[in-house]
Amino acid sequence: MTDRTTTPARPAEGGLAAHGLTLAYDGRVVVEGLDIVLPDGELTAVIGPNGCGKSTLLKALSRTLVPLAGTATLAGRDVRSYRSKELARRLALLPQSPVAPDSLRVCDLVARGRYPYHSLLRQWHPDDERVVADALDTTGVTALADRPVADLSGGQRQRVWLAMVLAQDTDVVLLDEPTTFLDLAHQIEILELCQDLRAAGRTVVAVLHDLNQAARYATHLVVMKDGAVVGQGDPHEVMTAALVEDVFGLACQVVPDPQTGAPLIVPLAREARAARA
Repeated sequence: MTDRTTTPARPAEGGLAAHGLTLAYDGRVVVEGLDIVLPDGELTAVIGPNGCGKSTLLKALSRTLVPLAGTATLAGRDVRSYRSKELARRLALLPQSPVAPDSLRVCDLVARGRYPYHSLLRQWHPDDERVVADALDTTGVTALADRPVADLSGGQRQRVWLAMVLAQDTDVVLLDEPTTFLDLAHQIEILELCQDLRAAGRTVVAVLHDLNQAARYATHLVVMKDGAVVGQGDPHEVMTAALVEDVFGLACQVVPDPQTGAPLIVPLAREARAARA
């Protein structure tokens, strides 16, 4: 995968926020009265136990889920006020389980990221070719370009979908569990790519399950529990042993990561947990 840290910085134009947001999924309210502002130009990791509303929040922010109450805004405007292509030129979402036709080739799927820039007067352009090639190279899937998406492994497919999101070339990128199906080495590559996108001036918001990866790579943490935000800010300030035990039910120590100094969660051994009981 290509290092994108040399990409010239671009001004972040995110302004992504939720105001009094109430969301339901499968007929059940999972988020109620939520207010949050996601900082521009930061890599925000959203963490929390299963079912707490992380993915549902991303769907509302990207206009794929209509709120029961409240609004999601981008640059001060309700996301529902944008025309579809206008929003897609500013915000990209990689959902948990995207689906593509079995016969679709990798290069054709990634090229779909350029759709928001096309119109009757502007069809495929050499700039599109360049952006798609860069996205394939950045995610390390250039060699797979002519293969059907259906023939790929889960990890390869995940990187191809990420390439499509990069080809969309937006200032705001929302990623719902982007490391799903990836082995550890590729997880690290994807998270480092997220760091590079942030260094290039983009606003990146990722739902993550691995707390140590979230603390190590994010510049901003949002912690959710039961549909509410219970902590947010710098990982060094937010990620405490008390928070981890309260939110995740895990007794632990939080120590500095020997490589980065980021908070590192070390679960207590069974004997230490028993001694506390």
